[in-house]
Amino acid sequence: MKNNSTKITAFILIAILICACNAVKRVPDGKNLLVKNNIVVNGKNTNDENASNQLYQKPNGTLLGYKLRLNLYNLANLNPDSTYQAKFKNHPGLYERQAKLLSAKQVDRLGQSFLYKGIHEFLKNTGEPPVIIDTARTKKSLQRLKFYYFNNGYFNVSTDYTIDSIARKKAHINYIITTGPGYILDTIKTKILTPALDSLYKTNTDPSFLKSGNQYKTTDFEEEKNRITTYYRNHGAYFFQPTYVTFDIDTIGKKHKADVTLIINNNNIQERDSSRTEPFKLYKISDVNIYTDYSPANSKSKINDSTTYNNFNLYSYKKLKYKPRAITDAIFINKGSTYSDTRTTLSSRYLNNLKIFNYPSIQYEVDKRDSTAQSLIANVFLTPRKKYSFGATLDVTHSNIQDFGIGASISQTIRNVFNRAETLEISARANIGSSKDMANPNNNFFNVSEYGLDLKLNFPRILLPFGTEKIIPKRMIPYTSITSGFSKQQNIGLDKENFTGGISYNWSPKRYNTAKLELLNAQYVRNLNPNNYFNVYTSSYNELNGIASDYNKDAGNMQDGDLTIPTGTTNFTNQVLTDQTDLKPGMDEYKDVQSIEERRVRLTENDFILATSYTFTKTTKKDLADNTFYQFKTKIESAGTLLSAVSSIAKLEKNANGNYSIFNLEYSEYLKTEFDYIKHWDFGKEKVLAVRSFFGIAVPFGNSDYIPFSRSYYSGGSNDNRAWQPYSLGPGSTNALNDFNEANMKIGLSAEFRFKIFGDVKGALFADAGNIWNVFDNVIDDKARFNSLNDLDEIALGSGFGLRYDLSFFVIRLDLGFKTYNPAHDEGDRWFKEYNFGHSVLNFGINYPF
Repeated sequence: MKNNSTKITAFILIAILICACNAVKRVPDGKNLLVKNNIVVNGKNTNDENASNQLYQKPNGTLLGYKLRLNLYNLANLNPDSTYQAKFKNHPGLYERQAKLLSAKQVDRLGQSFLYKGIHEFLKNTGEPPVIIDTARTKKSLQRLKFYYFNNGYFNVSTDYTIDSIARKKAHINYIITTGPGYILDTIKTKILTPALDSLYKTNTDPSFLKSGNQYKTTDFEEEKNRITTYYRNHGAYFFQPTYVTFDIDTIGKKHKADVTLIINNNNIQERDSSRTEPFKLYKISDVNIYTDYSPANSKSKINDSTTYNNFNLYSYKKLKYKPRAITDAIFINKGSTYSDTRTTLSSRYLNNLKIFNYPSIQYEVDKRDSTAQSLIANVFLTPRKKYSFGATLDVTHSNIQDFGIGASISQTIRNVFNRAETLEISARANIGSSKDMANPNNNFFNVSEYGLDLKLNFPRILLPFGTEKIIPKRMIPYTSITSGFSKQQNIGLDKENFTGGISYNWSPKRYNTAKLELLNAQYVRNLNPNNYFNVYTSSYNELNGIASDYNKDAGNMQDGDLTIPTGTTNFTNQVLTDQTDLKPGMDEYKDVQSIEERRVRLTENDFILATSYTFTKTTKKDLADNTFYQFKTKIESAGTLLSAVSSIAKLEKNANGNYSIFNLEYSEYLKTEFDYIKHWDFGKEKVLAVRSFFGIAVPFGNSDYIPFSRSYYSGGSNDNRAWQPYSLGPGSTNALNDFNEANMKIGLSAEFRFKIFGDVKGALFADAGNIWNVFDNVIDDKARFNSLNDLDEIALGSGFGLRYDLSFFVIRLDLGFKTYNPAHDEGDRWFKEYNFGHSVLNFGINYPF
């Protein structure tokens, strides 16, 4: 209680100190602190962010309406060195007394300490100096506003400003804009001097940005310039540039209307001290030369090896190390084709995607052999990366299983393995960690370990015995990955060995779309210590042990009043399910034992999964700075179907459980599908609203009546419902009875409002809804099953707030989630029952959750 009182007192004192700060403390006499900008357009205030961005001065930032950074700055001593020295001047002899007690050097160092100087530097750097109204900047802002409205079609705009004092040393600036009527585009004509370009313009089917009846906007004219330039340069006009596109805008004799003439002049050619004009020419490619081992050092050396393949000329300064097709398949510039910027860009992207060259250089020169001077030679310069490259990493990790972990990995990349631009990646990894959720009889801090080896071989093409060019053309940048891996976990659950392997095909149907077909994805999970189940899943053990204390009849199952593991738990379960106790089918306790045993069997059985899946992703996000976009991802996966078909055709016998098996192991058979949608809205001033929705379901059939643990869903955690720990929400309304709760259906909905606090520190308010359920499987607990739409009232809701620190290349994230609606409680008692700090969950994460 004493500690709490101390914290509360300190908090109150800090709050009083900050609130007592004088906002105009550092505003000179005769000056005013800028409190607000008002942009008044035709007598009405506007919140147009683009107009606001024209202003040179903006008020100090606020946090929930409070000028925190300004007041922090005002708390700082701007000259701590002078203050420290003044202390000794005002108290003669003080320096000598302290120097005798410490030393002169230590006294001088004390003035540079955090207490005397560092804290003020921190306050000054973290804070924000007062924004003092500067009339020169106000006039510059007014001029920019005038240009802004002029560029939006208000050619008769007039501007003025006033400064209104609202308190001592505080004022508003009112920017007064009178736009007049906006000008509308009337007739639109063209004047294109080059006949070839005039013909191309008429065949362009892309819609123009300039349309009769639209209001004048300078941005539309710039977009039209770019549209025309892009079209021309993709149809042979190699020397064409946006500067050749001009517009004549005529408003004479027009009432708030403007006639537009689009003018494209002939090509202007500079020749020493003179220049001349001639019509633009449309160029074709006469030769494609590829230099496979170019570098500045050998650029003037002699070519020692060359070949021609499919009209491509390949040159090498040393011996040619690549099969020609490996490179020519990545180049979209063909002999005889029309020059195109798009083909050039696509070639650069594909060549870079091979990962065996540095970013390529593609240059063009006019072919002097062509008397009409309408041919170009394309020279592709490729600089190979090193054939072998080695990498190593050391990481501190946090995951759903590990509270703390240290991981290390080494990798070796081998390029151009078979001389067809393949890459082979070999990596080994090891990890040790600590987990309070794992069985830890010796109470060791590092009680979790894992090591593994992975191989990945990439082919820059679709690797199939038949051609796929008509279905997946090379412009979609296809590649094939063959992977295999092995990992071994010790003291993680039941201890596991995991063997994986597969082959997948990847391509990009469009610029921002990706597709992935996993033709085969094989996984074999072997549990090394299944007898340790009840030491790991202690919730299941406690429930079974509680039932045994009332119904066990075999003294050999117990020791010191508890079931022994594994003998006692196994015997008691068998005795219950074979009617050797007083528990009978239909009794709640009998159902509980049956449910515990079903889960134990499911989580201790070895799993073999042979799956095929297809994943499609579409996004409108152009780059990392784009905060107005959506992303849609869907996946469908089928497992075991091929094995069942083969088993049925071969008329193989089923085992005692009525299932097919391979190598005495029942394989999994299920159909799984997922839908994930993310949408971001940018409201400006670093305010972003982000939402996410997710639905996934995996239905077992045929050879299975449940989904393997590795393919099931869980809820909770830093990237899910942040008011619950990972695996601690659901299924349904079961109150997370098990240690690791999972199910085969999941619904998730999240919304997050992000905003700037100060500098690189950002804040967020969030709400997460969702849950997991069992459906179409062997789980019998009705609370865990999704039986009808009425079960949607079991969707949990968590809400909270978070802090983010933006380091540019990644974001450090802290989120505090509160259980707002908990379906584990009785109906009518689910809202805000645990909405307090005692039941809150603090999540640490890297980057945004969605």
